[in-house]
Amino acid sequence: MTTEINGDFSINDNHNKVQAAKPAQASNVNCDKMTLKTSRVNEDKPLLTGTATLYNQNGTLPDTNISSGPMNESLEKNGANGGSASDYNPLLNRQLENPTSNFDTMIHLLKGNIGTGILAMPDAFRNSGWVVGLVCTALLGAVCTHCMHILVRCSHELCVRTQRPSLSFPNVAEMAFEYGPPKLQKYSSAASKFINTFLVMTQLGFCCVYFLFVATNLQEVITHYFSVKMSVQSYLLILLVPMILLNCVKSLKYLTPASFLATILTVIGLGITFFYLLQGLPKTLSVKAFSSWQQLPLYFGTAVYAFEGIGMVLPLENNMKNPESFGGMTGVLNTGMVIVTCLYTSIGFFGYLRYGEAVKLGSITLNLPSEDLLAQSVRAAMAFSIFLSYGLQFYVPIGIVWPALKGYFHSQSSQRNAELSIRVFLVTLTFALAAAIPNLSAIISLVGSFSSSALALIFPPIIELMTFWDHCSGKEFTLMFVKDIIIIIIGFLGFGFGSYASLWNIIEPISS
Repeated sequence: MTTEINGDFSINDNHNKVQAAKPAQASNVNCDKMTLKTSRVNEDKPLLTGTATLYNQNGTLPDTNISSGPMNESLEKNGANGGSASDYNPLLNRQLENPTSNFDTMIHLLKGNIGTGILAMPDAFRNSGWVVGLVCTALLGAVCTHCMHILVRCSHELCVRTQRPSLSFPNVAEMAFEYGPPKLQKYSSAASKFINTFLVMTQLGFCCVYFLFVATNLQEVITHYFSVKMSVQSYLLILLVPMILLNCVKSLKYLTPASFLATILTVIGLGITFFYLLQGLPKTLSVKAFSSWQQLPLYFGTAVYAFEGIGMVLPLENNMKNPESFGGMTGVLNTGMVIVTCLYTSIGFFGYLRYGEAVKLGSITLNLPSEDLLAQSVRAAMAFSIFLSYGLQFYVPIGIVWPALKGYFHSQSSQRNAELSIRVFLVTLTFALAAAIPNLSAIISLVGSFSSSALALIFPPIIELMTFWDHCSGKEFTLMFVKDIIIIIIGFLGFGFGSYASLWNIIEPISS
């Protein structure tokens, strides 16, 4: 409870009493106790602008410290019990009902990064050439992994400053600007909304790709065995009702068996795909080492789309039993991303080498011999796996959109009907977009260039600059600034040229 007594503010809770002068009187307050100086109001904490003195209820100094406010706060030590704001360890203050082990986190990380993007990597190598593809995929994997580390590091730093156990991606962006340069602090709320907008766009883009992937592979199987010739749009329409029913399930608990089955089918499908790719390989001279400057942006979009796990990094790290094992040279993140990068590079290189310029756009499964039952089973298995995975991808946008609209509906029945309507609308929207642009390769590249590059390459270095703008020495900040600016430029180049090339590919499709 907060009360005002003789012009001073007094804040009480079960453990501490905090007395603070009004902002206008801050300069006249002399304290011989532990002092906390702040430059602006932090709405998440009870401390006010000005100088605050911290006491226990008996009038003595506390055994633990309370810290709040922007990064230029200073906490003066007084006695043996003194400490600093950095004493707070967010990793030790997380209360988790069902924390995940290192192995569980690794599996989730692999599942989150290995989807339709990996099957499009041979198409990406066709747009780059095998030499450029090998080098750039390794470099892009390293840069994306580094940006994931940036996000985790900034999250930990901002958790310490705000005394919170964990933060989400949008929260990190908001707090980074909140504690950033004074002239940019007013954009903190806009930064959070910006991240949420791109998360919704990216995930709905993934859903469009998933929709089209299932329809395309289903079309190949049914056409071969039943000689039924229908357009891709017809298969999309057939899938619409099952997709709507699947995504009316509100609890992830009930989708767990579907996710487990999808994982098994994905592993089996990739194993059989590698079996076909490694047979009858020609010499590397049969394919291009470098494709063309015109097609290179399409490679970038597809490759960035494949590294699609930036949005799940913080949720995974926040829910770990041993979160300190997530980072580090041999931590869960590096180990998982090395595996992912090796898989992308392998299937991209061998897929392009095996089929050359004849590689099908969007998915290597479409290149597998249609006369083989095993190959057709791969198409069916991967289609069913991606169908089941659609629900998991859909949970991100509905989790952002619905809470923002929920306040407009007051009764329980209206909220229930409104949420159901929004779910149906968003699924139908992804169907409509997939039907309007039935070009799997172009959609993958467009989503990767426009949305994924912003989340994976542009926002993390900006967040790092905002978080540590006055926390580093001159030389250290210069190196960080140069490094982050280079990553941001790469992200913007891919964003601009990749989006342009993808849109042009939609208008004038490249024939397979």
